[in-house]
Amino acid sequence: MMSKATWQVQPLSDPADLQRILELQRANLATSIDGEELRSQGFVTAVHSLQTLQQMHALAPSIVAKAGAELAGYALTMLVEARRFVPILDPMFQLFERLSWRGRPLREVSHYVMGQVCIAKPFRGQGLFDELYRGHQAAYRERFELLLTEVSERNPRSLRAHERVGFEPLHRYRDEVDQWVVLGWTLR
Repeated sequence: MMSKATWQVQPLSDPADLQRILELQRANLATSIDGEELRSQGFVTAVHSLQTLQQMHALAPSIVAKAGAELAGYALTMLVEARRFVPILDPMFQLFERLSWRGRPLREVSHYVMGQVCIAKPFRGQGLFDELYRGHQAAYRERFELLLTEVSERNPRSLRAHERVGFEPLHRYRDEVDQWVVLGWTLR
């Protein structure tokens, strides 16, 4: 097991990390892992292409954790403008347009979306999840008030981790894929 001191959290700057993100994503898709690991370790659901990641990062870099050249984890930055790059997520963005944050319509709150967060197996349980979000806070709190995400109710590990960081539930809904919890975290 690697120690916390071996990784560094920073905005993505090495374009080769986009390919590393895709590799880590594929290894942790709900369809790529067995049921026990899915329940105990969590999973990711969205599949991105290299082109999509390049487009997202041209708008705003994601936050990554590196252990030397190895990608220890990532937390994808998805600005509202990036919705056109991932059409399958358009219903999520439409839903967000109808929600409120602490009594204010979201359309009046400067916000962006956590496109996906994933930690490589050797780095789990070391606080890296929280550090990735602190990296987002440091990088984007001057520009945005709120960070939104949605998490499958089948992913209790991710729900607990988001709550630990300080995310608050805004809404719950079901679509043709899953039961989701929409969460918000104030960056300021």
